[in-house]
Amino acid sequence: MTTRAFVFPGQGSQTVGMGKALVDAFPAARQVFEEVDEALSQNLARLMFEGPEDDLLLTENAQPALMAVSMAVLAVLASEGGVNAADAAACVAGHSLGEYSALCAAATFSLSDTAKLLKIRGRAMQKAAPVGEGAMAALIGLDLDATRQVAAQAAAGAPGEVCAAANDNAATQVVVSGHKSAVIRAIDIAKEKGAKRALLLPVSAPFHCSLMAPAADAMAQALEETDMSGPAVPVIANVTARPVSGVVEIKRLLVEQVTGMVRWRESVLAMKEMGVSEIVEIGAGKVLAGLARRIDREMTGVSVGTPGDIESFLKTL
Repeated sequence: MTTRAFVFPGQGSQTVGMGKALVDAFPAARQVFEEVDEALSQNLARLMFEGPEDDLLLTENAQPALMAVSMAVLAVLASEGGVNAADAAACVAGHSLGEYSALCAAATFSLSDTAKLLKIRGRAMQKAAPVGEGAMAALIGLDLDATRQVAAQAAAGAPGEVCAAANDNAATQVVVSGHKSAVIRAIDIAKEKGAKRALLLPVSAPFHCSLMAPAADAMAQALEETDMSGPAVPVIANVTARPVSGVVEIKRLLVEQVTGMVRWRESVLAMKEMGVSEIVEIGAGKVLAGLARRIDREMTGVSVGTPGDIESFLKTL
């Protein structure tokens, strides 16, 4: 028997048109988008389906939009196949904003509260570092220790500038975050140190570094004012790469997550320790499914984000 983990994508997986095929095919998906639009008093669905891309890329839109697609897929799995995370998954996890999607899937947050939290999180992150001031870059071919050395050298290139390891995605794929000029220096340094590729990511703020401290304060307040329940299925936290179940601890770790590194590689290895052999990525894109085998060759990954994906996945159950 395959033991599955449901995982939820983070920023960078957004594309104009995402979720449209789900809405056209399934009333359950349409209901999710309508609820998110109502919670935000915004026609987010139209922005997702039609663009413009520059507006969708903005953190305050991309974060709730990606969560909405993930929750729409889950809603369709429930309506078409009777599948829910608590019964079908040994655990859930999400990459950065995807941790909120995972907590929504685990019934810790309601859908409308998750959308509101991610809108607050996105706005606070954008405000913490105005567009163009910060950046993130993926360094391919360097491990975490080497990337930390690159980031330290890049930060030392100018007084007061920040550059830090932000996402440990796989053994040879780590993301750095900080001031744009420092991140660009890190790209050059990484190439000198043997990185196969080093490239800027399509994000509008430097997540998971100390520049996000004001956003962490905003999330601490927002989470304090939000109703929460204990998760119905174990949730692997980004900043500890361990299961978390207590509401107080979940709040604390979500605040830490804003400035802390996403320990995705370790999170997947923790899932394996729990007996997981298949990573099922719920929502837009195929990033996390693609990382699964790069993290552990015994792990398989599948992406479920379109009507065809859903049909194929349900046949495997």
